[in-house]
Amino acid sequence: MIERIVNSDRVEDLIAVFGSFDENIKRIEDALGVSIVNRGTDLRVSGEEEPVDKAVRTLEGLLALAAKGEVIDEQRVRYLITLVQEGNDDYVSQMAKDVVCITAKGKPIKAKTVGQQQYMKAISKHTVTLGVGPAGTGKTYLAVAAAVAAFRARTVNRIILTRPAVEAGERLGFLPGDLQNKVDPYLRPLYDALYEMLGAETFQKYQERGSIEVAPLAYMRGRTLDDSFIILDEAQNTTREQMKMFLTRLGFGSKIVITGDVTQIDLPSDKTSGLKDAIRVLEGVKDIAICKLTSADVVRHALVQDIINAYERADKKAEQPKPVKNQKRK
Repeated sequence: MIERIVNSDRVEDLIAVFGSFDENIKRIEDALGVSIVNRGTDLRVSGEEEPVDKAVRTLEGLLALAAKGEVIDEQRVRYLITLVQEGNDDYVSQMAKDVVCITAKGKPIKAKTVGQQQYMKAISKHTVTLGVGPAGTGKTYLAVAAAVAAFRARTVNRIILTRPAVEAGERLGFLPGDLQNKVDPYLRPLYDALYEMLGAETFQKYQERGSIEVAPLAYMRGRTLDDSFIILDEAQNTTREQMKMFLTRLGFGSKIVITGDVTQIDLPSDKTSGLKDAIRVLEGVKDIAICKLTSADVVRHALVQDIINAYERADKKAEQPKPVKNQKRK
């Protein structure tokens, strides 16, 4: 058993790191098997040498983020513990970066993981970016934030959001209303993100002007999209032909972001996913970036990360060849 001391000059940073009812400290203790006791501005960490070293590095990283004004929440603590356990805690300094966008209620939107930061950097530097990863990694949300930021900065004149109208493994049957009413359920996640970024009234105003367009993928055929920020969501449900059609809509002064999760394909089994095909075909093409997010980049409930990891383990197990049983000779 050893003991090491982590010191903080600011009580405010210590309060932020501890969290409500010391929940962050308890989370570190449970994850790493150490004991952490507060004495004034000191944190005394005791336990076996390796876990104590990891706990100290985690606490130092959290204090550094708190000193920069970052919010220390459950997701941030979990992610930092993961970085430390993988020996990647050098990335901690990259976790407090510039604000991507400010929502209608004044909330700053930032990339919360290293993977998300690389994704945002790719969007800013490339004309076409493919963001591939599991649910909860912020693929669509951050892309919409980048689109709103570009629109506010007047680097683009329009925001166009689209997704294929494919049901998630179930038949919705007849939907009442006009064509817009029929496709709105498929586009709801995009509306939700835009409402948060712009506010409902501002969104309606821009939509009426034609500055913001939310439409199913079928509406893109035959168009050339200039000076636009275009997002294709749920791209794993496009066919190869649809993906090619969409990519060739790119006009001058425009930027495209394609998001999807190749583990949630709802196409018929005889159809090839346009996203999987695009990843293969576009690898290495100049000015096209392919960003692959992982379960470590999940920023939803902690259980989402566990669910994704459980399914990945099950899929790998299913892919393993089954042993052939020796048949007895008659």
